[in-house]
Amino acid sequence: MSDALLAQIRPALVDIERFSRVQAPRFQLRRYQLAAARAIAGAVAERRGIELAAVFARQAGKDEILAQLCAWMLWRYQRVGGNVIVAVPAVEPQGHIARDRLLARLNGPFTRGRFRVREGTIVQLGRASVRYLSASPLAHARGNTADLLLVANEAQDISPDVWDAVFAPMGAASNAPTLFMGTIWSSATLLSRQLRLLAAQERADGQQRRFLVPWREVAAELPRYGDFVRRQVDQLGEQHPFIRTEYELQELDDDSTLFSAIRRESLRGDFPPYSRPPETDRDDVDYALTIDVAGQEESGIEGAALRQLAPRRDSTVATVVRVLRPGSAAGLPTYQVVARYEWTGTRHSRLYDEIVALATRVWRARRIIIDATGVGAGLAAFLSATLGERVVTPFIFSAPSKSKLAWDLLSLIDSGRIQVCTPTGDSDPEQHRLDRQFWAQLAACRFTVLPGPGRLIRWSVEDDRLHDDLLMSFALIAALDREDWGSRLARGSISAAEPFWRL
Repeated sequence: MSDALLAQIRPALVDIERFSRVQAPRFQLRRYQLAAARAIAGAVAERRGIELAAVFARQAGKDEILAQLCAWMLWRYQRVGGNVIVAVPAVEPQGHIARDRLLARLNGPFTRGRFRVREGTIVQLGRASVRYLSASPLAHARGNTADLLLVANEAQDISPDVWDAVFAPMGAASNAPTLFMGTIWSSATLLSRQLRLLAAQERADGQQRRFLVPWREVAAELPRYGDFVRRQVDQLGEQHPFIRTEYELQELDDDSTLFSAIRRESLRGDFPPYSRPPETDRDDVDYALTIDVAGQEESGIEGAALRQLAPRRDSTVATVVRVLRPGSAAGLPTYQVVARYEWTGTRHSRLYDEIVALATRVWRARRIIIDATGVGAGLAAFLSATLGERVVTPFIFSAPSKSKLAWDLLSLIDSGRIQVCTPTGDSDPEQHRLDRQFWAQLAACRFTVLPGPGRLIRWSVEDDRLHDDLLMSFALIAALDREDWGSRLARGSISAAEPFWRL
């Protein structure tokens, strides 16, 4: 070992910044990382059973801190021994990713070639080790001891019950400090619970335990990171859940309304409903239908009469969308809701005829997205056979697909790419009625983000007096956004000389 390296050993043993500078110069911890890293390293060195939390904006280096702290602890305690326990939601992939990052950081001058991996998830240097354990309710993690540090990584995805019963006792014998890391989502997560507890302790004794680094703090040191996040904000909008949680570090369920008053106001357009495309329409405009399908009534009663007899009866709804194609290949289309149609209890054979007439004779729809779940499957199949698969896209509702639809819809709304017509005094009374119902359904829609890495969102209209048919038809515009709107001559385009369903 060179004299220069020997001279670095004592400072690096007591200062994580010195260790990082020599051991991993390409990944040297930055200023915004060091406050958390030093607090954690100090708690380990002093064997203080304190709880800490490090919550950083996405891709800001939270896991880098953990990897370098683990490398430092292995090196510092290789002779006296000790265990670091890192709990992750699942060993594959989170545990293996964290392990591989640690192995890369161990390939520095202090530890290169002196460590080994046991059983796939234990990294050992001398008598010290780092163990990656699954916090899945089905895993068997009991019996391990955290002598040096106990970590809950991605703590928002670890069940509080599993943590309390299985992992929290692991640090009891040695009074090891505990570190919580992850992304803020809802108040029901383990991470948010611990953050509230640590905030109360900070108020009581003035000692910092929470290290929260939102994106602007990172951008002050890394301008290119700031440029990236600003592009994300421009694309998704400031109120998008990913922006609020992963970059601004805000809990989502401070307001469980999916479509907040701000979002609803941003949707209101300054154009009236259309009865058909205007003759003076722009060349860069297309039309589409998004259809939520309900069951048919066998008694023959339908429409307003059926709604009066059975107010809870769901309806089939078609939303007419005016699509403004992007001006360049890199651009994105924008969407305007210009009309709605509702059928309550209508037989699907008649519904089929009316939708075909609307799509071909009135709106010349370039795309149709239709709910093909359950009762909608048959209607979707008939429309696809008549109008063509280039025009009709079936949508199957499931927990994952409905969750993605919500995320994508919020992106459209928050980025200002979708607006809804505003009926005027000259508008059809039916459009006024449907407009009132639409806004009521949006205001009554509530959501919950489910725990787990998939970030599934469960959302529904929580008002017994309302349906969700207008809302679901509207939400399918997010699926419409997955279509190719680049060129009028692209697949599924309409021929002026021949009905498009015969192309």
